[in-house]
Amino acid sequence: MTDAEIVELYFKRDERAIQETMNRYQNYLMKVAMQIVGDEQDAEECVSDTYYTAWNSMPDYRPEVLSAYLIKITRQKAIDRLRYRQRQKRQGTEYAVSYEELGDVIEDPAAAGDDSKDDLLREAIVRFLRDLPTDARHLFLGRYFYFDSLKDTAAYCGMSESKAKSMLHRTRRKLKKFLTKEGLYE
Repeated sequence: MTDAEIVELYFKRDERAIQETMNRYQNYLMKVAMQIVGDEQDAEECVSDTYYTAWNSMPDYRPEVLSAYLIKITRQKAIDRLRYRQRQKRQGTEYAVSYEELGDVIEDPAAAGDDSKDDLLREAIVRFLRDLPTDARHLFLGRYFYFDSLKDTAAYCGMSESKAKSMLHRTRRKLKKFLTKEGLYE
């Protein structure tokens, strides 16, 4: 079944939409959630919450790319779950490592309670990524959006881990300069 057909099932409020979504995306959504929370049970709950959220949001919103929409929901559910758990449990997940790497570049606007800065930051990062060379953009997204390990990200980008690590370091420095120029950080 195609994504368009699945979305149509959601709009018709046909419960088969959830089953078809599970058939098509369960493994991928589990991988995304596992990379963040590092616990299979928590990941399963995040993915279940994703289906529930998709079911409730589809009458008002028709996503252009179903997979991206579901991943976005799963990522947010997993991050919320991780934040809910104690900070000590974060250690060892790819999310924690990625979050730590970006910590010198991007301060967490959510921690400061500044939602408007969060939106500005998101928009600025999207503009920054558009101007990056393709290989640097794919590497950055794999590491910091999908929370893949450095090893996995380097492999699917076709480069050594050391090259990927260096490229990510340079990209983070460029991002920090860009955000400073944009007036988001001093």
